[in-house]
Amino acid sequence: MEAGAGSSSAKLVAACVIGGIVLGASVVALHLAGPVAIPALPPVDALRRRFRRGRRRPVRVYMDGCFDMMHYGHCNALRQARALGDELIVGVVSDDEITANKGPPVTPLHERLIMVRAVKWVHDVIPDAPYAITEDFMNKLFNEYNIDYIIHGDDPCLLPDGTDAYALAKKVGRFKQIKRTEGVSTTDIVGRMLLCVRERSASDSHNHSSLQRQFSHGHGQKIDDSGSGSGTRISHFLPTSRRIVQFSNSRGPGPDSRIVYIDGAFDLFHAGHVEILRLARELGDFLLVGIHTDQTIRVCVFAVWLEITTFNISLVVHGTIAENMDFMKDDLNPYAVPRAMGIYRRLESPLDITTSTIIRRIVANHEAYQKRNEKKEASEKKYYDSKSFDCCRHTDEQPGHEALGQPVPALL
Repeated sequence: MEAGAGSSSAKLVAACVIGGIVLGASVVALHLAGPVAIPALPPVDALRRRFRRGRRRPVRVYMDGCFDMMHYGHCNALRQARALGDELIVGVVSDDEITANKGPPVTPLHERLIMVRAVKWVHDVIPDAPYAITEDFMNKLFNEYNIDYIIHGDDPCLLPDGTDAYALAKKVGRFKQIKRTEGVSTTDIVGRMLLCVRERSASDSHNHSSLQRQFSHGHGQKIDDSGSGSGTRISHFLPTSRRIVQFSNSRGPGPDSRIVYIDGAFDLFHAGHVEILRLARELGDFLLVGIHTDQTIRVCVFAVWLEITTFNISLVVHGTIAENMDFMKDDLNPYAVPRAMGIYRRLESPLDITTSTIIRRIVANHEAYQKRNEKKEASEKKYYDSKSFDCCRHTDEQPGHEALGQPVPALL
């Protein structure tokens, strides 16, 4: 044992001596060679930039529009545009630009912004966007907003002088096209209202609530689909179950979720609807929205009770602004059951807007909207006449992340 211990000690001493000699020789060599520059570590910001470059930058796409009297065709266009990138930036055209290029808008800019911001596929919004993509604005999109592609539907968007509003984006190869949703447009909706106005009797000339009922029940649609040059082409397009699934989140409430219920006709969906739905959603974990059928006059008490028990509803709400609030005084108040259960609440509506509000705007500018519709109808007729339909393809689909083999981004 002692011999072994002595041998180990000798080895340790020898190693220290050799190590000392090597270290000393290194110091002497460094001294003789002069000062040596030791490379400094890169700053933290540089390291962060290198790290970010290593990750894939999100693809940002831009789509603009008037979004006047926003409908599900607009939403479907935004859905398709979002599928072509990771982040969708939407430009909402200013009131002045719409007036100069198409005629006066029905819905002012602040209401249109509310509608667009509420769409789940929209990442950010640029207000007061120009109607045409100018060179300056295009450079601003590319350099300030980091836009990769500019998106528009396959229907032509022409300026008053007949030129393509997206010509510059196409020229530089930064333009992508989506399919237009067939059978629905602002022109159709305004046209239906114009027909209602035209057909009303002189004794009912100032009764806008009557006009609202006439519009909602589909009156004023005696004209054929061709429009006969009147600018009031009426479509009868119904969204399919496939379209509804595309719009949905495919998520339901959990077993312990607080479910809030609100119902209504939601006819001519507007900013007032968006705001009251936003308030209702803040009151619980899951918002369930009931849509009245075309034949519904009032929601029966039994139906409300059935919905409460079936869906485990915690709270039933209704806004203070509606076309007609007289039902609250009736013996057959549709909210009698939730009121008796203590789960009914009236919400102060943030905006004083109804379908009749929209109708009044159109009635006040009847001639201007008639001319606007006739002009738009001519371009829409040209679009439909030039289309060739393929029954074997879904005409509203556009290859996006799925077609490229990339995962579909989560929709919030």
